[in-house]
Amino acid sequence: MKPLQIRPIKKMDNAAVAKVIRNVLEEFDVPKVGTAYADPSLDDLSSYYNQARAKYWVVTDRDRIVGGGGIAPLDNFDGSVCELQKMYFLAEARGRGLGRSMIDLCLVAAQEFGYKACYLETMSHMETAQGLYRSSGFEYLEAPMGDTGHFSCGVHMLKKIGR
Repeated sequence: MKPLQIRPIKKMDNAAVAKVIRNVLEEFDVPKVGTAYADPSLDDLSSYYNQARAKYWVVTDRDRIVGGGGIAPLDNFDGSVCELQKMYFLAEARGRGLGRSMIDLCLVAAQEFGYKACYLETMSHMETAQGLYRSSGFEYLEAPMGDTGHFSCGVHMLKKIGR
């Protein structure tokens, strides 16, 4: 048993990852409608990310899932843009550099998949997360891109990537 490992999601991880995401969203008092909380794919992320140009990783601490994050093509958008998705960590995992590591991992994969930009959505009161995104090169947008169904997310950001 090794502490703090990042690895690709497995089918057996689905329930634990969904629980982590829902717990974090409840902790931050995020609406259950119009956010990742209500995504139909949330309970079967290993299948959802088993698509072209998509990948999801989990963070384990002594074999217990404490967070995760991934990328997938931006829904309902015509262009080579991925979305940084479902990047959440339990309180015990925050402040340990995992967010930065996950973003870096996702951006490397995005570049390997040939994306030209990476988009994300978050809540306006999640200021610490926004600081992490800004320090990783994401910039604020005036309006959402695509149509993710996350109408409760008021903050939209983009980072250009690629060769």
